[in-house]
Amino acid sequence: MVNLKDKIMQRIIYIGTCALFLLAASCNVLDVKPKGSYTTGNYWRNQSDALDGITGIYNILLEEDYTGFNEFVFDNCSDDQIRGGDHDYDQAIEDFKYDPSTYSVRVGWRWKYETINRTNNALIYIPKITDIDPAIKSRCLGEAHFFRAFAYWRLLVVYGEVPIITEDDVLNGNYNKPKVSSDTLRAQIESDLLQAADLLPETLASADKGRVSKGTAWGLLTKLYMDWNKLDKAIEYGTKVTTNANYALATNYADNFSVATGNNSEMLLAVQTVDGWGYSDFITYHAPRAWGGWSFFYPVKGLVDEFEANDPRKAICFMGPGDKIDIGTEVATYTADLSSTGRHYRKFCAWKPSGGLNYSLKTPLMRSADIYLLVAEAKIRTAGAGAGDAEINAVRKRASAALPPVAGAGMPQLMHERRVELCGENERHQDLMRWDKAKLIDITTYYNKPKLAYDGSVIEAARTFVRPKHYYFPIPQQEIDRSKGVLIQNENY
Repeated sequence: MVNLKDKIMQRIIYIGTCALFLLAASCNVLDVKPKGSYTTGNYWRNQSDALDGITGIYNILLEEDYTGFNEFVFDNCSDDQIRGGDHDYDQAIEDFKYDPSTYSVRVGWRWKYETINRTNNALIYIPKITDIDPAIKSRCLGEAHFFRAFAYWRLLVVYGEVPIITEDDVLNGNYNKPKVSSDTLRAQIESDLLQAADLLPETLASADKGRVSKGTAWGLLTKLYMDWNKLDKAIEYGTKVTTNANYALATNYADNFSVATGNNSEMLLAVQTVDGWGYSDFITYHAPRAWGGWSFFYPVKGLVDEFEANDPRKAICFMGPGDKIDIGTEVATYTADLSSTGRHYRKFCAWKPSGGLNYSLKTPLMRSADIYLLVAEAKIRTAGAGAGDAEINAVRKRASAALPPVAGAGMPQLMHERRVELCGENERHQDLMRWDKAKLIDITTYYNKPKLAYDGSVIEAARTFVRPKHYYFPIPQQEIDRSKGVLIQNENY
C-alpha cells in the first residue's frame, strides 16, 4: 500500500503542474486554464496514474481558500468566536453584511468545483484502467465518489442550491448549468456517499492512515441526513460508526490535536500535512502573532464559560492568561493582550522543538465524536429525553471520568456537549441553524447578544440574523456573470 503522506510529499510538485489537465476547459464554475502536456489521451494508463490522480484530489484540501482557512471563517457567524485578523470581509461575514461579491463568499466556490472536476475525471477514466490491482481500483473509485460528495456537501451548507456537474456533463461538454434544489443536491450527495461506502475499505493499513474509509462515508451520510431531517437514516448510518471499533473515540481528547496521534481511529477526515511538505495555513491562522501565527480566530467568553469546572477539555482547547505554552525555543507565558478576547484556541496549535509552527499537525474535518453526538441528537428528537444518553456519556467519559454522566438528557444537554466537544471545528453555526430550522431554538436570541472578551467587555455588538435569508450565503456574482444568466441568485439577495 502507498503511504498517503509520502505520496503528497513525492507528488505535490508533479500534481501542481500536471493535474490541472483533468479540468475541463470552458467550465463556468471553475476558471482555471489547463496546464502541462498531459491529456486524457496519454494519462490514466495504469495504477500509478490512478494513484497520482487521486492524490491530486486530496491535495486540494491544502488550499487556503478551501479547508485551510476560508471554510472556518463561516463559523465566525456563530456565538463562539470572533475574527482576529485584518480582513474587512471577515467582518462582513461575522456581521451578516456580506453580499455576492464578498471575498469569503466567492473564493471557495472555485476549489469545490475543482474537486468535482477532478473526481469526475477519475470516475470516467479509472474504470477503464486494466493495469491496476482490483483493491486499489475500488479504493480509488470510492475516494473519488467520497470527495465529490464532500465538495457538494460544502456547497450545500454554504450556498444551498448550486449546479451539479457529473461524468455525463464532462463527456458532453455541458458545464453551464442552472442550480438545482437543495433536495436534488442532497440526493446527489447521498448517491455518491452510498457508492463510496460500498467501495472503500473499512480499515486502512498504518501506511495509509489519513485516507478516507467506509467510516468516513458513513459519518458524512450521518451529517447529510441530519441536515435533511431524515433522523432515522442518521441513526442508521451513524450507528455504523459508533459501534465499529475501527472508528472508536481516541483514548484521550487531546490525541486528536497532537502531531504524534492526530491520525487515530476517531479522525474520520483530516487535512494531511507533514512539516516541510504539503503546507496548510490552518495553524498559522490560529497561533498567536507573537509566536509565529496570524491570530485570526479568537474564542469568546461565552464559549469558554460553557465548559464545566472539572472538564479538562477546556485547558486543551484554549490558552488563557497565565498558561505556560511550550513554543519550542522556550516555555512562554500567555497574556491577555495576545488576543482581543484574552484567549486563543490551543487545540489547533503546535510548535517544533527547534521553534516555529509544526505543520505536521492535522486539520480536523470530521471526528467520530461528532457522529456520536449526532446519533444522540437524532435519538432524542425521535424517542425523547434519555434516548441519546449512551452516546453523550461515551463522549463525556472519554473527556474525563470526573465528568458526571448524564441521565435523561434532552436537547439542552446535547447542545452543551456539542458546543464544548467540537468548539472551533466549524460546527457551531451549522448546528444553530439546523436547530433553528427544526424550531428547537430561536437563533436570533443567540446572535442578538454581544460577544464578550475574557474580562466581560463587549468586543462585538449584537448582530441581526434574518431567516431564511441567512441560512445560506449568496451565489458569487462572478459565477452568475460567467454563466450569462443561467445561474440565478439565491432568494433574498
